[in-house]
Amino acid sequence: MSNGFGLEGRDEPSRGEDDHSELLSELDSHDLAVATNPMDAGGGAEFEFDSQADPTGTFPQSVASGGPTSTGVILWTRIAPDVFTAGEPLAVQVAHDEGMEEIVYNGLITDTVEIRAHDYTVKVDLDGNLDPDREYHYRFIYRDVASRIGRCRTLPHPEDSPESIRFAVLACQNFLNGYFPAYHHAASEDVDFLIHVGDFIYESDAGHFKGLGSYDYPNREKSLPSGNHRVWDLKDYRYLYRTYRSDQFLQEALESHTLIAGWDDHEMINDLYWDKETDAPAGDHPRGDDPEFMTKLIADAMHAWWEFMPARVDYDPNGEKLQERFQLWRSFKFGDLVTLILTDERLFRDPPREAIPTVDNVGPHREPPGRTMLGTEQREWLIDTITGSETTWTVWADEVLTVPFRLGSGPLSIYPVQGGWDGYTRERMRIIETVAAADVDNFVTLTGDLHCYVAAYQQTSYPGRITGGEGVAQGERCGVEFMTPAVTSLNVAEALHLTRGWRNKISEPLFSWLVPAMNPHIEFFDSHNWGYSIVEFTRDDCTYVGYAVDKTVNSPDADRTVVAAYRVPEGEVHLEDVTDEYR
Repeated sequence: MSNGFGLEGRDEPSRGEDDHSELLSELDSHDLAVATNPMDAGGGAEFEFDSQADPTGTFPQSVASGGPTSTGVILWTRIAPDVFTAGEPLAVQVAHDEGMEEIVYNGLITDTVEIRAHDYTVKVDLDGNLDPDREYHYRFIYRDVASRIGRCRTLPHPEDSPESIRFAVLACQNFLNGYFPAYHHAASEDVDFLIHVGDFIYESDAGHFKGLGSYDYPNREKSLPSGNHRVWDLKDYRYLYRTYRSDQFLQEALESHTLIAGWDDHEMINDLYWDKETDAPAGDHPRGDDPEFMTKLIADAMHAWWEFMPARVDYDPNGEKLQERFQLWRSFKFGDLVTLILTDERLFRDPPREAIPTVDNVGPHREPPGRTMLGTEQREWLIDTITGSETTWTVWADEVLTVPFRLGSGPLSIYPVQGGWDGYTRERMRIIETVAAADVDNFVTLTGDLHCYVAAYQQTSYPGRITGGEGVAQGERCGVEFMTPAVTSLNVAEALHLTRGWRNKISEPLFSWLVPAMNPHIEFFDSHNWGYSIVEFTRDDCTYVGYAVDKTVNSPDADRTVVAAYRVPEGEVHLEDVTDEYR
C-alpha cells in the first residue's frame, strides 16, 4: 500500500500552513492508497481459519474487486479497527472455483502500518498473475477469520474475439433517500462487469438532496464525525464510504462482480467545478468560496475515494500540473468487441454559465473558445480514442447527459440541465462533429446524473441554436445514448411529489410523452422510477434494458420490473423498441 514516494504511512495528511495554494501540492501531503503487490506465499498458518467464524466482525465492509486488466484485478477489503493487530499479516487467496479448492494464487500483506494508515483498507494488485477472460474467486484471511468469497473477472486479451460483453450500469445512490435492493438484483444478473458512472456517495447527513416527495427511511440515518451536515474533512468522507459500504445489497453486488468505477460531483461536493481565477475547486458547499478550504476538502475527497474504491488510476507525483498527476480518465478494451472509455468531468470543468439557459444563451456562439468540461488534453485524448477505436462497438461512459434536453417549444424553450453537456455546447459540438466526420461505427454513450431512463440519438445538430446557427434542422444521427436511472436519488417526479397514487398514474405517462415531444431525438424518457440497467454488446447488436426496483423496501424481495428495452443493430443508428420481449 505504500506509494513508494518516500511518504510515511499515516492516518491524517501532514499539512503545513503554506502548502495549500494548489491541489497538487495538497495531494503531496497525503499518503495515497496505492494498491500493493503482496508477497507470494505458500499455504502457511496465515491461510488457516475457523470455518464457523462470522466474517462480518473482521471484514465489516466485506470485499470487492475492480480495475480489471487482461492479467489481473485489484482486490479490496477493510479490516475492523478493533480486530486489527499491528504486525499480523493479511492473507489473500485466489482460486478457479467457488469452493476455493483450485488455488491459483496465495499472497501475504505484511505492511500493517500502511493498513492502519488508510482507515484499515487494503488494495491488492494482481496484474500479471491471472489469465485473460477468466472468472476467479477470492477471499482474505486475517487472524483465523476468512472473509466472504468474492468473484472477479479479468478482461479478454486485446486480440481475443468475445461473442458478447454484458454490463450492469448504476449511478446516483443517496443512502438517505431509499434502500439499495437494486444492487441485490444486479448481483444476481449474469453480467461480466459493473459500471458505476458516478455519485457513489452523497456528501450530506441531512436532507440537502431530497425533494417535496421524498420520505424518511428507517435505519438510513447518518451523523458526520465533524458535527456538520455537509462534509468537512477526511474523517467525514471515510465515514460516508464505510456507511455506504456496510449496506448488505451493495456488498452483495461488489462481491459478485468486478467494478469499473468513475466519479461525478457528489463523491466530492455538489456541482463541483474548477475556478480558474483562484486556481482552486469550488461548488455547492457552505465554504465553497474559500479556495484554501476547498483545496483541502477536494484532496480529502480524492484521498478517501482512492482508499475505498478498487479502481486502477494513474498517479504521477512528478507532474507539474494536477492533470499530469491524477488521471481518472482511462479506457478498457474487451478484445475486438468493445472499447469502453471513462472521462473525468469534474476536475477540469469551467464554472457554470450565469445566463438564463434560453435557446439563444446556450448556443456555442455564446461561449468563449476555451470553455471546457474536459480540459484540452483529456478532450483530445477522448476524440483520438473514439475515432481510433478498431473494435465493433465504441462506448463512452459519460458521467452526465450528452444529448440536448429542452423544456418548452421554439424561442420559449429553456435547457435546464446545465450541469450536463447543454452547459458546454461548444466543446460538445467539437467532439460530436469530429466523431461524425470520422464515420465512427456503433458509437454508444452510457450516462447517469439526471436520475432518469433515456434512450436517444446522438446527432450532428439539433433544432434551435443549441448547436450553432439559427433554426438548425435535425442533423445526421451518429450514435445512441442510454441513461441509467438513479438507484435512490431524487428524480423529477419525486421532486414534484408525483410518485404515488393518482398523481403518479397521471404524470408518468404524461412526462414520458411530453419530453420526447419537446426533444425529437429522445425516443424514451422516464423519471418516475429507480433501479439500474443492463447493456449487452454482441457481434449483431447492442441491447439496453432499464429495470425499476422498489427503493422503499429494504428486502431482496423488492419488486423489479422492466421500464424499457431498446436494441441497436450493428452497423445501424436505429433504436428498436423491444420492451415487450423483456416484460
